[in-house]
Amino acid sequence: MKIVVLGATGLVGRAVVAALGPRHEIVPVSRTSPVRADLTDPSSLDALFETGPDAVVCCAANVPLRPLGDLTNGQVLDDLRGKLLGQVALVRLAAGRLPDGGSITLTGGTFTESIPGSGLGALVNAGLEGFVRSAAAELTRGLRVNAVSPGWISETLEAMGEDGHRGTPVAVVAEAYRDLVEGDANGTTVRPR
Repeated sequence: MKIVVLGATGLVGRAVVAALGPRHEIVPVSRTSPVRADLTDPSSLDALFETGPDAVVCCAANVPLRPLGDLTNGQVLDDLRGKLLGQVALVRLAAGRLPDGGSITLTGGTFTESIPGSGLGALVNAGLEGFVRSAAAELTRGLRVNAVSPGWISETLEAMGEDGHRGTPVAVVAEAYRDLVEGDANGTTVRPR
């Protein structure tokens, strides 16, 4: 299977490429790769489908932690455009461009407990989960859409000087993406532990 991995240069993206690479042809995509795309610019997403993929995995989305009182309208719109609306645009394009039976896997997120600055991210992630659940029922031709909703990644916590044991190892998170791409789930959000 040929799989486009958007966000292939990030921590999760590199792990997903490593998990899928031995069994599939991978097209790694980032803002600086030969095939370029940026979720904040939906017109750039067309390039993903020129490679003729069977599946698309998006690991590129994030929403930074920002205190609610400090958020500007521009930041709210930028985060909605990037992580939520960018992935919605990806699904819309993929629905018309992937072959029958194609797979779309998105990235959500979750926190085990509410933390300061996570309000906007919680909004975006809840919206994405609802979208995946509902969009799955509308896809035709055997197309599937799912999401992985990792919490803290162990390696990210360690890089921040925190206890990595509170998070999930990136290899475990990458296995969740692989299982969704290779499996038959549709409309599912997986929270790897």
